[in-house]
This record gives sequence, C-alpha cells and structure tokens, in this order.
Amino acid sequence: MSDSPSTGPDRTHHIGPEPTIETTTLANGLRIVSERMPEATSVSVGFYVGVGSRDEPDALSGASHFLEHLLFKGTEDRTARSISMAVDAVGGEMNAFTSREHTAYYTRLPAGQLVFGLELLSDVVERPAFRANEVDAEREVILEELLMAEDTPDDVLHMQLMEAVFPDHPLGRETLGDPETIEALGRDEIAGFHAEHYRPTNVVVVAAGNLEHDAVVEGVASCLGTAGAGTKPVRVEPTPAVEPLVVVHRPTEQVHLMFGWRSLHYDDPDRYAFYVANHVLGGGMSSRLFQEIREERGLAYSVYSSMSSYSDCGVATVYAGTAPRHTDEVLTVLDDVIDGVLADGITEEEHRVAIGYLEGSMLLGLEDSGSRMARLGGSMIVRGEVTSITDHVERIRAVTRDDVQRVLDRIFTGPRTVAAVGPFDADDSRLAATVARRR
Repeated sequence: MSDSPSTGPDRTHHIGPEPTIETTTLANGLRIVSERMPEATSVSVGFYVGVGSRDEPDALSGASHFLEHLLFKGTEDRTARSISMAVDAVGGEMNAFTSREHTAYYTRLPAGQLVFGLELLSDVVERPAFRANEVDAEREVILEELLMAEDTPDDVLHMQLMEAVFPDHPLGRETLGDPETIEALGRDEIAGFHAEHYRPTNVVVVAAGNLEHDAVVEGVASCLGTAGAGTKPVRVEPTPAVEPLVVVHRPTEQVHLMFGWRSLHYDDPDRYAFYVANHVLGGGMSSRLFQEIREERGLAYSVYSSMSSYSDCGVATVYAGTAPRHTDEVLTVLDDVIDGVLADGITEEEHRVAIGYLEGSMLLGLEDSGSRMARLGGSMIVRGEVTSITDHVERIRAVTRDDVQRVLDRIFTGPRTVAAVGPFDADDSRLAATVARRR
C-alpha cells in the first residue's frame, strides 16, 4: 500500500448528529429559536436586534452603541447594581455588543436559571428606564471609550480604512459614534431610537443549553408577546467608489498598515470559497502572509487577513504592524504575496489544510452553550435561518481550487484602499507608490 500523503481535503472529522433546533414565531413577529443541549450544565440566552450603526441618521451617529450601554443601566424596577448583583448571585455572566447591522444582549447562566435569564433580558432590552442622570453618566463613559480608541493605533487604522472603503456612507462610520454626536444626543432622542427599532419584528430571541423549547417560548411570550410588531430598517447600498489612500501621522513605535477591498455580502454564493481563500492568504499560522512576513523575515509580530460581510456588501482586509524602517519591505511583500496567489492560485496542500481548519474550528466552536447561542443569533438576525452543521460542512468541503481562484480574482483585482498610521507625513512617497502599483 502506498504511504504517499492524500492530495484531497481531509474528511475525517466526526460531525455527529444534528442538534435539536426549534423555531417559533409569535403573532407580533418576534422569532424565538432554541437549541437543546441535554448534556450541558448551562443555558445561554440572547436578544439580537436588527439595528446597528449603519441604520443611524447622521445626527444620531453612535445611538446604537449608546443604547447598548444604557440598557444595562436599569429598568423601571431594576437598577444597574441590582442587575449586576442578580447575575453574580447565580454565578452567571452578561454582556452585549454593537455591530454595523445588529446589536446583541446575552447572558450565560446555570441551567436552572432559564426563566430568570429570559425575564431579566426581556426587562433590560424592552423596558429601559433612560434616567436622565444615567444617560449623562454613560455619555462620559462612551467619550472615554472614544478617547481610548484614539490612543490605540490599530483601532484608528481600522476606523480610517472603513471610512475610505465606504466614503460618505454609514458603513464607513465608527460604531462608537463621534464626540460631537455623543455630546449632542439627548435622552429623548435615544429613547425614540429605541422605540422605533427595538420592535418584535426586528428582534430574535435565541437560547441554547439544557432547556426545553416550550419553556423558552412561554417565558418570552409572557414578557413580550403583546408588544407591537414594528418594522425593520431600510438600508441604502453604498456606491462602488473607494478612497485610494489615507495616512494618519502618529508618533508611534510601529507603522500600522492595512489594505482594504470591497468584498462579498453575507449571502453571496462565493462566501465559502472566500473562507478558504482568506485562510490561505492570512487567516492562520500556516497562511502565506504569516509564514512570509513573520516566520521567514521576522518583519512583524501581528500580520493577518480578515473579512466582514454585510447585507449588501463586504470588506476584505490585510494588516501588518512593523518597525518604520521595515515599511518599504513589508509593503512590497504584502503586494508580492497577493500577486502570487492571484497569479498561481492556491496549492493542493493549502486547499486541504484550509478546508480542514474551517471544518474543525467550526466543530470546536460548538462545545458550549454560549457559542451555540451566538451561532443561532448571528444566523437568524443576518439570514433569517440557521444553516445546519451538516450543510455548512458540506459547503466547505465542496469548495474547489477553481472556486478559490474565482473569488480571489473577484475581490483582489478590484479597487483598493491603503491605510497607514505611523510616524510619517501624509504625502509619504512609499505609500503613494504602493497605491500607484494597483491603479
């Protein structure tokens, strides 16, 4: 028997039985999705709201993130302290995040605390108090958060890149807002934004763990079953134009570099092929960027590629942080790696490793109730359905090298933005030359 290595994707991962996922839609449009994990000792509950920073008028920039902070400040019957103490008293955890297209609030608790978790999050998300003094106090917290981001060069870099990739469009705005709008936002404006968007039609309640679906539905319906339906936000697609270069002078020890391209929306048929392409390019330790820039040349500690998808578009990025003296070399190597994968495609080994990584990491991410809850919430608020694990794995396995080449050509031959933060002038010729090479 031959001992030669396999040339195809490794299909040895054990997927196991499909989880028990159930969905109920209440009369007011509120969707409830649960996944039963009888072996779990916890339950995780999340409220996913289909509104984010791209849905804000200019004058309300930062309202979604402001709401994320304020909702934990208390309800008519609960103070911020009582909420924290109640969660701590059962050993649980609670948190939230704001993205460009949705906002999520979630808690992870011992399995016997399901009803408590549903009641608490229902109260927090749907009945916030918006006390004037708490609005003012949290405004200061957010302003401090903005200052912290301004002191973090890679945060500044990402903000500048998004503005350049989506010029004059809400997708390009910072999710946190800006100091001017945060200072100006009043209690009534924030409450009005909440009343408009935090409606049952625009909310998905998800739960995973040692639970029964009927108990989740009963708990949610008793709290939110009579609320008015509401509508979903209407979104305007960005124009194709991008800004080619943005440079921010900062007296930093490193130069932070990022390339950005328009990419795929979250339902694009090529998205699975791009998952593979991204891993080969810069998505892991075996990737071309990591191996060439960090392992072979020692030019960076952090180097990677990433992708983000939205309802009508997306963005693909490549990042590297390096010493100022290495800027020229890193820019050249970044271009060379991208040119190489465009010209020659990916190898059979890279194809096999990427598919194995994507499949295996997805399966490893299903080991606790929190990650399974997040999978339900993200899928439902984005696509309105949950892709089965089997279907997801089969779509990954079906990606061919030709598929990868097609998606590489689709994305990386398009208009590109180069963004940089570091100790150089805005007219730095090295960066201008990098932009010119791609015109």
